Order: sequence, then structure tokens, then C-alpha cells
Amino acid sequence: MRTQGKEWPEYWDPEDEGFWARTGKRVASRNLWVSIPNLLLGFAIWIYWGMVAKYVQQLHFATGGKAFDFTFMNGGQPYDEAGYRGLMFLLPAVAGLAGATLRIPHSFMIAISGGRNVKFLTTVLLILPSLGAGIALQDPTTPFTVFLVLAALSGVGGGAFASSMSNISFFFPKRMQGLALGLNAGLGNLGVSLMQFLIPWVITFGLFGRLGGKPYEYAAGAGTASMWVQNAGLVWVPILVTVVVLTWFLMDNLPFHKCGPAPIALGKCLWLTVIGLAGAGIAIALLVVPWGGFPDLLKTLIVAVVAVAVTLGGMRYLTPRAIQEPLKAQFSIFGLKHNWVMTYLYVMTFGSFIGYSNAFPKLIDDVFGVVQAGPHAGQPTGLSSAAYIFIGAGVGALIRPVGGWLGDKFGGARVTHWDTVLMVFATIGAGYIVSLAMESPEPQKYFVPFLAVFVFLFATTGIGNGSTFRMIGVIFDKDQRGPVLGFSSAIAAYGAYLIPKVFAAQIQAGTPQYALYGFAVYYATCLVLNWWFYARKNAEVPC
Repeated sequence: MRTQGKEWPEYWDPEDEGFWARTGKRVASRNLWVSIPNLLLGFAIWIYWGMVAKYVQQLHFATGGKAFDFTFMNGGQPYDEAGYRGLMFLLPAVAGLAGATLRIPHSFMIAISGGRNVKFLTTVLLILPSLGAGIALQDPTTPFTVFLVLAALSGVGGGAFASSMSNISFFFPKRMQGLALGLNAGLGNLGVSLMQFLIPWVITFGLFGRLGGKPYEYAAGAGTASMWVQNAGLVWVPILVTVVVLTWFLMDNLPFHKCGPAPIALGKCLWLTVIGLAGAGIAIALLVVPWGGFPDLLKTLIVAVVAVAVTLGGMRYLTPRAIQEPLKAQFSIFGLKHNWVMTYLYVMTFGSFIGYSNAFPKLIDDVFGVVQAGPHAGQPTGLSSAAYIFIGAGVGALIRPVGGWLGDKFGGARVTHWDTVLMVFATIGAGYIVSLAMESPEPQKYFVPFLAVFVFLFATTGIGNGSTFRMIGVIFDKDQRGPVLGFSSAIAAYGAYLIPKVFAAQIQAGTPQYALYGFAVYYATCLVLNWWFYARKNAEVPC
């Protein structure tokens, strides 16, 4: 089959051992190794708003409120310190909300538009928020709404995970699903850690010379310091351009995905992306509009439900017939009980990983960087988190393939069971350490034990990511596997929105440890569900 000058595989069955040895393994490996940097960049650009918020907040306080003054978001009145810190959590929360919502259409894109086409368009679209953030961050008078729009566009990188995992699942045989999906997701997730390591470095010098704009000057000790915060966005643009080229020339569409000519396939993909952005946009508007005295946590959950409902409704009723027919077939997964059970479990693993990654940079600053108790309350502790914030996400990402491998070897349900037990205890431990720090006149002395426990928690989310995805690869057949992988990852991605919002509310209330205790209770319910359906003796679906 020849499309737009590129020859695609005419036959694809990775379970055929002869075909796999002759052709399949080589083609699958090539697509995997291009998919990984593609996904890595998606994660980096989706989650960098936590880092941007951290440095915008730092500049604001360091310049006495002269940099990035968003008083119009508060009726023209200045925010108090707690209010400004809460506002900054809105940027990673909006990016998380948009990324999770975009995973819904991405769950179904591969069968409609083809893997190469979807990955190409996704990477092209990521250039917009990267370049846009680089420009907007050069001007301290840029309205906060501009950053909200750019954060929403960055959600394209979060949505890309669903289509990427769905795509790679078609290339590999069942016996290799755990390892292949673990490598794609684990090394792709590493984009979060890479971003958290890279950004603190690139904002310290004029990476792009005059093209990169002027730095911000602020008081530091007895002198002044400079920060090119705009490099947090600009640094990704040349890398994205390179990966766009690699994706177009080295990735493949598979023969059973009837995507048609590339322009038509790209048009379908773009239309579904617009529907996802519309659903996210309506939800974001609801999020930023005041609801009076309505409970904030309940509002947060309702906004997520609205995003899902609007997006699914748009996909069902606002798509051309050529898109609707294959969508109807894939929508059959919503009638499968185990689709919902596995989605609930995957929220625990990936939702926690991405949510903690999104909130971690600011959480460290807000709990350990400022004294909360005693006569010196409100004073900075001098703790610098830049050298540590990338460790947790890096460990969680790198260990994810191990979770898939352990699931292949010992059974995904068994690995998930014991991993969940560890998550419960780690979260309670982290909450207890945070409570000690909040009550101490020297919170920084609790930072090292907190970091150790939280890195361990990140490791458990990584192992659980691999083991639960392996379970999905075994529970569902070929036609169901891709949509279930995509949809479960879509709902789980709302962790990138929910966790920063929960932490924001608890930071403003002065009780961030309550957020962690609440997460531990949720993990305990996952432990029961996994044991009942998959891990116990005579389970309904042992896997």
C-alpha cells in the first residue's frame, strides 16, 4: 500500500511468529523508538506549567509584586500571599484539565487517522504553546488569561499519551505488551523529569541571544540576579521541529487502520482535537468563574465531569459520518464493566504520577520554602528546590518499564496489589511529615525525609503504571485494547488537574497534609477492587 509517497506494511499480525521474526520486530521497534521522544516532548510541554508557575511566583515576590501582577483576577485587588500561591496552582491545573480532556478524542484517533499521521500533527501543534509561552513570558504585563489559553493548548501534549499508547499496542504481540508499553510510557513520562531538570538551568542565561528577549532583574542578596523565564517555553521549539521531521519519515500507519490519504486523515485528527479543546475550554471557563460559596472540591469534580460529557457529546454528534462510524464501534467499550474498573485503578497509578509531578515544584516551595508557624511565619527558609524536583518524576518514569516486566513475569494483578499497599503507607507517611513541617519554625529540616518518602511514592506510581497497563493488555482483545488503554489513560490524566486543585485549596487552608491523607483513603478502595476482581483466588478475571 502506498500513501503520499510512503510504503506502509500491507500485512500486520505480530502474533504470527514468522512474520514477527522477518519484518514485524524491525518495524515495531522503529516506531517505538520514534514514539518515545515524541511522547517525552508531549509530557514535558504539558507539565511545564508547574515550573512556570513556580518561577513566575518567585519573580513576583522578588520584585515586590512588579512582575506578573494579576490583580484583575481578584477584582482589581492585590492578592495576599496565600491567595497568589493558590492562583499560581491554576496554571498547571488548567494544563492538566485540558490534557486529560484531549485524551478522550486521542483514545479513538489511531483507528481513524493512523499512527504516523496522529503523532505528526500532535507534535506540530505543540510548537504553538511552546513558542507562545516564550513570547508571553517576556512581558510582565501579559494578562493572566493569555497564560490560561497557552496552558490549555499545552494539553495537546497530555492528550498525545492516549493515542501514543494505543498506537504502540497494535505493533507488539501480547507477550511483549507489558515491556513495550512500559518503555513507551516510562521513557515518555521521563519528559516530566527532563523538563524539571532542564528548565532551572536554561532560565539562567540568554540561550537564544537577542532573539530570546531580555532577562528579568531582581534583588538577590546584596546584589541582583537575572532570569530568562521565557526560555522555559522557547527551549522546546527547535527540538520539536526535529522530532516532527523524524515522525513524518520514520513512523508508519498500519493496514487495518483505514485512515485514507494523509490530508484527509490529518483533517479528521484536527477536527477531533478541536472538539477536545472546546470541551476543555467550556470546563476551564466554569473553573475560573466564581461560584459564590459553592464547595471548591465539589466544583472541581463537576468541572471535570462537564469536560468529559461535552467532549464525548461533541465526538458523538458533531463529527462527519466518516468519523462517526468507526467511533461507534469503539464506543462499545463503555458497556464493558472491566473498562470502568481498570480506569478506576489506572487513576490511582498514572493519575497520581502525573498529578504529583504537576504539583511537586510548588508544593515544595509552599510547604518547606516558607515558615508557616512561630514568630517568623511568612519568612522564606532559603531552601532551593531546583536541585531535587526532577528526582521524583524521573524515578517514577524510569521504573515504569520494571512494573510492566514484573507484570509479565508474576501477573499484573499481583504486582498491582502489593504496589497499592505500599502507596497507602507512603502517602500517609508523606502527609505526616508535611504536618510536622507546617507546625515547625524550621520546616526545611523535614525536607530530606519528605523527599525520600515522596520519591518512594513516585516509584510506586511508576511500578503500578506498568503493571496496570499490562493488565489491560491481557484482559481485553485486540479491538478493545487500544480504546480501553486510551480512555483509561484519559480519565487518569485528570489527576494532573485534580491534584494541583486539591493542594491549592489545602495550601490556602493551611492543611496540605489533609490532601495526602485523602489520597491514601482512595488508594485503599483501589486495593479492595483490584483484589476482588483480579488478584484473589478464583477472581473473575485473574491476570
